[in-house]
Amino acid sequence: MWTIKSKKILLILGLISSIAYAQEQNIPSATQVPEAVQSMRKETSEAQQFSYEELRRFARAFALVKNQYVEPISDKELVDAAIAGMMDKLDPHSSYLDAEDMLDLQEDTDGEFGGLGIEIGEEKGYVKIISPIEGTPAAKAGVLPGDLVVKINGDSMKDKPMREVIKLLRGEPGSLVTLTLDRAGIPIDLDIKRELIKVRSVRSKMIEDIAYIRISQFQANTLSDLATQVRAFKTEPKGLVLDLRNDPGGLLNVSVGVVQIFADSKGTIVSTKARNQVVEEYSRYTPDNVLGEPTNLSDLPKWLHTVPMVVLINVGSASASEIVAGALQDFKRATIMGNRSFGKGSVQVVLSIDDDTGLKLTTARYYTPHGRSIQATGIVPDILVSDTEKGDLLGYQREVDLKDHLKNDVSDEAKGVGSDTPKADIEKMYEFGSPEDFQLQQAINHLRGLPVNQGVISPKVNEKEIMTVTDGTVISAAPDTSAKTATEQAVENLSTPTPSKTNDKPSDKALDKALDKVLDSSKND
Repeated sequence: MWTIKSKKILLILGLISSIAYAQEQNIPSATQVPEAVQSMRKETSEAQQFSYEELRRFARAFALVKNQYVEPISDKELVDAAIAGMMDKLDPHSSYLDAEDMLDLQEDTDGEFGGLGIEIGEEKGYVKIISPIEGTPAAKAGVLPGDLVVKINGDSMKDKPMREVIKLLRGEPGSLVTLTLDRAGIPIDLDIKRELIKVRSVRSKMIEDIAYIRISQFQANTLSDLATQVRAFKTEPKGLVLDLRNDPGGLLNVSVGVVQIFADSKGTIVSTKARNQVVEEYSRYTPDNVLGEPTNLSDLPKWLHTVPMVVLINVGSASASEIVAGALQDFKRATIMGNRSFGKGSVQVVLSIDDDTGLKLTTARYYTPHGRSIQATGIVPDILVSDTEKGDLLGYQREVDLKDHLKNDVSDEAKGVGSDTPKADIEKMYEFGSPEDFQLQQAINHLRGLPVNQGVISPKVNEKEIMTVTDGTVISAAPDTSAKTATEQAVENLSTPTPSKTNDKPSDKALDKALDKVLDSSKND
């Protein structure tokens, strides 16, 4: 069975990344551990009774390699490699965390490190830029989502482990690093000065009578920052744009809180389902909702629930940001604009193996209020708008394009809208929220009842073809246009003047003794 030695757990909703989107928090009692995780522990206990024959095969292979490999190799190296190999057979968001990875995870969750400020994944043997964090050296230097890091300081990064690449990207603030990027087949060299990265997850401003709020990540302090900034608006806006573009995700309970800020809904905001069909439903933000720092959401301006609202998403919007967009879409609270989101609809937990190592493990899928799974499908905007008037700046690399991605269990995946070639000039990137931001200008047009220019939509995007099956009923994964959203109704009125460390580990003494016995006997072979 599994025992709780340290009452902590990490839950992650984010992309494969150099940034860890989770925060350790103390749990007063074991009863507050999510039911799905408790059930997982029970399943793990049952799984320990697997065939000793399989364990014997592994021990035999271990002993053969240890005793007969041409070079000496330590037990730790072999065990680490075996666990890492096991995790590599799972989905791309599951991985083994050795002692160094666990320290890096802690550094990341502290929110400060010397580096460039980028979210990264893997593709074609290289590290791929998922998105640069706003205001960081990478963003200022012109690094774009979809860029492949082919060289660092002139050295090839082909087939380099991600951890090694991260080490090379990070360094002392003020030091220089030269990146050679592959951008749609074009090599680009950038000299970038590292800085102390302090991620600021919420930015806001007034654009005349329209409030603009951008959330770049869902961190532990996001709700308090968001609450502070909306209270600071001096006048009630005529419309609101919530910008979730290139937001790779973050804390589950924070995404629930963000929905609660903008929607006066009493129903389920998001639900998760593990393989044993245990369902967890989240309808209100509380500190116990998968843990998190408490934030007072009771004294916010009332207009937040009624102001006409647009949510902007794109291919870089993933996981927790998709939870927010999907919930506001299902509640018909906001009009979703932009292009289809990334499609990461899975939940990861960090479970410790011992005091120094752990597993980042995919344990559940999540679902929107109407039961839609967005895994490998994404959120389809109500109004499609390309990145620029000439077309998309960013390629269509999504969850569905990742090797061994988790399958969608209730709907067809977004086939045919995976990788695509950007239509616009790849060199001309704009800053989100700037006057050159085409999608933002179209969102403002929509809020003011003016015509929306959709730009150039990729011919691959046929959003209506994707079907979702929920409780035996076939529904379109594209939004229901038969009823007006609150924003559309308001616009119509306006235009007619208005993880963690749990230290949970197997304690089956019989199993441990059996393994010791097999290993001892193998040494004599």
